[in-house]
Amino acid sequence: MKTEIAVFGGGCFWCTEAVFKMLRGVSSVLPGYAGGGIENPTYEQVSGGKTGHAEVIRIEFDPTQIRLQDLLTVLFASHDPTTLNRQGNDVGTQYRSVIFYTTPEQKKTAEDFINELNTSSKEGKTVVTELAPLTTFYEAENYHKDYFATHPDNPYCELVINPKLQKVQEKFAELLKVHAS
Repeated sequence: MKTEIAVFGGGCFWCTEAVFKMLRGVSSVLPGYAGGGIENPTYEQVSGGKTGHAEVIRIEFDPTQIRLQDLLTVLFASHDPTTLNRQGNDVGTQYRSVIFYTTPEQKKTAEDFINELNTSSKEGKTVVTELAPLTTFYEAENYHKDYFATHPDNPYCELVINPKLQKVQEKFAELLKVHAS
């Protein structure tokens, strides 16, 4: 099995990790940081908003089971790619909408996807998702991994993550690892 890596930011990585872990063909999802100027940043540094890093997830996936276009569809449906440096109450460049591509093909696919969204938008809102090459991915601290699964009663998980998961489960049942037949 040949896998590919995709790195996305769409707000808090607790949310995006939980969403992408549900998808078939996804073998791992790691929260972390990318796009900034300091090496080995900590959560406290990144959440302070001065490192240039975004909270991101590193997705390892099997392209024979799930296409990059499907991952992009879920990404853009699970956050607002038209708000600059903000997702809900999470504000700052560390919560920006971003795709860090790992191959020229990923860059082209993401550009085409974003162009299609912009031309088909009924509201006329423009996608502000940053598209940049991945230079370095820094894995987040262990307490961030599987945050939703290990903290389901946390108010943030109940109020923010649960609704996102329900939306993805309803809209993309065919992409889930396990779904009713």
